[in-house]
Amino acid sequence: MGNRARIKDYSDLDLDFIAHPTTKDVVKKTGVDAIKRSVRNLIFTNFYDRPFRSWIGSNARKMLFENVNPMTASYLKGFIIETIENLEPRVKLYSETGIPDGVMVKFNPDNNGYEATIAFTVVNTNEPAVISLFLERLR
Repeated sequence: MGNRARIKDYSDLDLDFIAHPTTKDVVKKTGVDAIKRSVRNLIFTNFYDRPFRSWIGSNARKMLFENVNPMTASYLKGFIIETIENLEPRVKLYSETGIPDGVMVKFNPDNNGYEATIAFTVVNTNEPAVISLFLERLR
């Protein structure tokens, strides 16, 4: 037997609560899918949304009530980068063609929101992943 390091496989509950067809248990998300869901949840979480963990969240939703313009898109990009770098240690942002700094946010005035694309690799696997989100305010 060799001295091989064990690579941790990340897992999380699927928050859509889809039942497994045979066992009727909640299906688990594993690997990159679990991390994508975690990043998405961090971006959509406001500060003080989680009891006893008020520091978890981002300012992204606060910015959605500002005018839809390139300046607000720039602020959103900064908030997304800060949130991922501070709260998700399993992720390393990387620059991809067309996505500088690993995060690109475009304003979409026709739909009154922002299109965010996040490129990252999972730590210890170097497996690339890209998430596309549409950020809009909800009434």
